[in-house]
Amino acid sequence: MALTVGDSVPSINLEDHEGNICAISERNGTPLVLFFYPKDETPGCTAEACGFRDSHQELQQLGAQVWGVSGDDLVSHRRFAERHQLPFPLLSDSHQRLRRTFGVPKTLGLLPSRVTYVIDGQGVIQHVFNNLLDGPAHVREAMQVLRSLQPSQ
Repeated sequence: MALTVGDSVPSINLEDHEGNICAISERNGTPLVLFFYPKDETPGCTAEACGFRDSHQELQQLGAQVWGVSGDDLVSHRRFAERHQLPFPLLSDSHQRLRRTFGVPKTLGLLPSRVTYVIDGQGVIQHVFNNLLDGPAHVREAMQVLRSLQPSQ
């Protein structure tokens, strides 16, 4: 069953492209944009990842961390991150465990989907966006939700 808005996020402990373990429990109340993407170096995935890169400073100003997840191995992630100067962790989910835990669907039953989760500082999913064809829309959606989570002034 797919996780949806209002669900608590399960434990995440995956290695990133720099050899660090990314654990959801160690975010210290920080919102998280967790984006699942199909494959390193494909046009749509590169556009999406570079969109998160280009908006990274603003995402940080909104208090959020960004983590990307795909089934690619750490070597592929390292090359992808270096080539496109990605300033956030890319997590390797080579056995698709995290994808299955979140219930990220496959497109046409074959291709990994592109789904972004915005998770608040308490570990509760605030937004789920599923769109395989428009990678940059994931950045816009995440920014909009993060802005809405900001305290009123």
